[in-house]
Amino acid sequence: MAGNDITWYTISVRRVKLKKQKKKIDRRLLVLTIILSLIGFIAIADASAPTAISNFGDKYHFVKQQIVWGLGGFIALIIVSQIHYSFWGKIAKPLLLISMISLILVLIPGIGTQALGAKRWIFIGNVSIQPSELVKLSLAIYFAKLAEKNKQIVAFLVPLGIVALLMMIQPDLGTTLVIVSLGMIQMFVSGVDLIKFAGASIIGVIASALLVITSGYRRERFLTFLESTRDPLGKSYHIRQVLLALGSGGLFGVGIGQSRQKYLFLPEAATDSIFAVIAEEVGFLGSVVLITLFVMFIQRGLAISKTAPDTFSKILSLGIVSWVGVQAIMNMASMVALVPLTGIPLPFISYGGSALTTILIATGILLNVSKYETQKRVKGR
Repeated sequence: MAGNDITWYTISVRRVKLKKQKKKIDRRLLVLTIILSLIGFIAIADASAPTAISNFGDKYHFVKQQIVWGLGGFIALIIVSQIHYSFWGKIAKPLLLISMISLILVLIPGIGTQALGAKRWIFIGNVSIQPSELVKLSLAIYFAKLAEKNKQIVAFLVPLGIVALLMMIQPDLGTTLVIVSLGMIQMFVSGVDLIKFAGASIIGVIASALLVITSGYRRERFLTFLESTRDPLGKSYHIRQVLLALGSGGLFGVGIGQSRQKYLFLPEAATDSIFAVIAEEVGFLGSVVLITLFVMFIQRGLAISKTAPDTFSKILSLGIVSWVGVQAIMNMASMVALVPLTGIPLPFISYGGSALTTILIATGILLNVSKYETQKRVKGR
């Protein structure tokens, strides 16, 4: 009888799904992060050189700043990757509150700085910080905490609506769309009421359409997208130069460092339009390689989210991956005229210290979650 009990127990154990804890971070995700960041440094050094010489007399001015931010970001990534992900849930509320306050400070004269018609930066000494980058991370953390507590959809929509409103006052429609997108993805996966979710989505689409129609600047951008040749030396100039860069690149590109559009023809060559410079120099095939790297990053992030140990880590991981994925897609899609120009940077690649540092910190959180990833196995089958 005892022998039968042991046999039955052994068979039962073999059929149970076991969870195995990993002790090391996801090395593939780390390698992809390093590669994308290095590509960014090289691309910024290349694309920003003419503007840097024109404005500062030093062609490496912008890339030196980016490298400093990048080194700080990687130090932060290493530190954050060693902090248990649950820590972020404990400070979710104050972190979101601080980020909201920073968005308000941007709007105050004397504190916030206006550039290109938008108030998006705060200067601390000689260092500029873009609060909207912190908001992306803090909102992803806060929504993960709400999902862990099984909160109703209203608990998600209120902070999302406040953040979106503050972003639109700046104004920054592109970043607003990224934030709303990652928030809606997290809400959907959290299991909120689908009817209410659908209603909120419809209201969001209508609100976006109204924002475009009622704003002359956004309306012109949308009309330019529909008819890119309507004002080639005026409102259509930016997208026209982008398309010229892409067309010049062809299949193999004109060669690294040989871009013509970067010589003050292409607006925002090192920031919003850096993908156009890359495509011009390395061509279609090189661009496919870069896109593949982003796809691999997103795939690894989704894999970590899928096997994360609990609800908080799952939704937080998904939020971070959605942030990188949506922003990358929107940037590159605008560069190939699939969507209107959005004015958002390409993650890891575009010039912007606070953007790079925040994404590296978020990646550090993702790497920490990967240490506790669970793998379900069924033995004896």
